[in-house]
Amino acid sequence: MNNRICEILNIEKPIIQGPMSWITNAEFVAAVSNAGGLGFLGPNAGQTDVTRSPEVTAERMRTEIQKTKALTNKPFGTTLIVSHDLTYTWPILEVVIEEKVPVVLINGILDEKIFKPLKENNIKIVFRPGTPTIENAKAAEEFGVDVYVATGFDEGGTVPERVIGTFSIIPMIADAIHIPVMAAGGIGDVRGVRAAFALGAEGVFAGSVFIPTNENPAAENVKQMIADATAEDLLMFRTLPAYYRSLPTKLSKKLVEMDEDGASREEIAKGMGGSGGMRLGMLEGNTEDGYISVGTGITPIKEIRTVKAVIDDLMQDFN
Repeated sequence: MNNRICEILNIEKPIIQGPMSWITNAEFVAAVSNAGGLGFLGPNAGQTDVTRSPEVTAERMRTEIQKTKALTNKPFGTTLIVSHDLTYTWPILEVVIEEKVPVVLINGILDEKIFKPLKENNIKIVFRPGTPTIENAKAAEEFGVDVYVATGFDEGGTVPERVIGTFSIIPMIADAIHIPVMAAGGIGDVRGVRAAFALGAEGVFAGSVFIPTNENPAAENVKQMIADATAEDLLMFRTLPAYYRSLPTKLSKKLVEMDEDGASREEIAKGMGGSGGMRLGMLEGNTEDGYISVGTGITPIKEIRTVKAVIDDLMQDFN
């Protein structure tokens, strides 16, 4: 089966593992790439503590990139942290170019200053806006994005601002642009993959299904919670920019109560503790002070498996 995403990214199977901040590292990412997909290092890949320094962030990323290279000869990607002031972007961009990383993920912001050096160095660009729209999809195509990720409201963690499900957003975006589209949000087994392809996607971008794997650095109790849970267990609350989804923890229950009591989005976001809440909940397994981000596609996940077993299951039509 010819597949544009496989051709563009030089991978065997059209699946990207989402760069889930604290719960990615070299071993996990290499396992995804070695199994035929595209592994992605998240912004805090391999880390256990917070730094506010752009330079330290970039050098930490360099270390994890070099570790990944030692574990796989297959392509993998790096998240390019992009904010409006580009403070963290430039140091990481330099590292990505120097280390010859073949693919980057850009979340949300289209900026010619970033795209030019990436294109000049033949680095492929996967673009994933927080909220997919026809407008930003067309803009991304004009900017020269290689692959566009259409994320539905089914995803874990910070969900899109518009309440449009994954299987409604895919045909809307796929019909609007000519570059290949990947589906993200709520895909937990091969049925979701097949549905995504039927609706116009040419690949899947998955996160939650990769957390309960042997190679993922998430806490073991978190992996088991995911395997034991269904979509009915998930909690949702308002925050910035829109909503957030988590398995039940003491903190997530408190955030739901704040929402129900009329707290502002800003107040709830502050109560989350930023990405530190994810580090506590998902990396350390602290279900008192952290939260556990997963999407609605967790219901079919019944056990902790290897990364290869997950990819073989999801991509069985490409074996």
